[in-house]
This record gives sequence, C-alpha cells and structure tokens, in this order.
Amino acid sequence: MQLTVTGKQVDIGDTLREHVDASLKSILTKYFKTAIEAHVVVAKEAHLTRAEISLRIGRGIVVNASAAALDAYAAFDAAAERVAKQLRRYKRRLRDHHANLREPTEPVESARDAVLAPIAEEAGEALAEDPAGAPAVIAEISTELPRLTVGEAAMRMDLADAPLLLFRNRAHGELNLVYRRADGNIGWVDPVLDPARREHRRATSFAVGDG
Repeated sequence: MQLTVTGKQVDIGDTLREHVDASLKSILTKYFKTAIEAHVVVAKEAHLTRAEISLRIGRGIVVNASAAALDAYAAFDAAAERVAKQLRRYKRRLRDHHANLREPTEPVESARDAVLAPIAEEAGEALAEDPAGAPAVIAEISTELPRLTVGEAAMRMDLADAPLLLFRNRAHGELNLVYRRADGNIGWVDPVLDPARREHRRATSFAVGDG
C-alpha cells in the first residue's frame, strides 16, 4: 500500500508517520488486504487538530473519515476508528448480500466532474462567468462511473462518507443517483424513461456481456 502523510501547520515527524502506517496496516490486515493507497492529512483547525483519512481499497471504492482532537495522535486515532467501523460494516454487508470486491469485467465509463465558481446572490456582487453567462469552471477532472446495484451504490457512498453517488444501474444500464436525505435516510433517484428504450439498453448490455 502506498501511504502519503501530509501536515498543514503541523510537523509530521517520523514517530507520527510510523504510528499512522502501523495503525492503517493493522486495520487493513483485519478487514481488507487489497488497499491500493492511503492519504492522511493532519491540519490545525483553530485550537484543535483535524486528521482526514482517504483509503482506496479497490477500483472505485474509497473510504473517507475525519476527526478533530486536541493533538494529532488523538485526532488520527479517532479517524482511524471511524475507518475501521466503516470497513467492518461494509464487510458485513458484503457477506450478507453475497457481494465481492472483484475488479469489474465490463468497461468502466467516466464522466466529467467539475467545480464551478459560486453564483452571486446580490445584484452588486461580481460574477465569475464566461461570456455565455455560465459559471466559471474552477477545476475539472474525469471520474469513474461505476455499474452497480442500488445496494452496492449505497454501500460505496457510505464508505466514502459522500453526500451522493452517481452510477449506472446494473439492472437496466441507466443513470441513477443515491443521496443522503436530511432525515438521515438514503434517497434513490431512478428516472422514469421510455420502457422501450430501457429494454433496448438491457438487451444491448446483455449482448455485450455475452460476447
């Protein structure tokens, strides 16, 4: 596993780096041994220190967790405990749903993921726009668009501690969205499409898979 530890207004010494490395290896040995890379950022946050962990355990499968405490060690340990809890819950769900972490056999699609400048709310505020009137693009990357069941999408969103996840529904091949609702439950958006189009998409997907 490739490990990167970064400090922001925090000195990352050899002792802390070794503690991070040993803790993550212990967690992964217990739950998943397929981790590809891990990024840990330790930063000052007012009178506290915040540790953020991002762990990639498979293609398109990311675990994110963060915590704040009075010192770097306590902050990292709290974040690492959240990672362990997420992996424990995910492993149990995989077992319950007979899922697995194998690499996808079908081609993985990608989609544009862009960050846009905020839109001004008041008439006197300056707008960051292009000549066509669209908000300016601050950053743009390509992100994978996985083909999942709804249950798998909900699990991946939970692992990444993300507010939403866009994916292709494995059952019919169309774009779907799962998201966190304000009441704590998970919402699922499955657009109502022309049945003939959906059946054609399913038939095409099966034909490609059989080939």
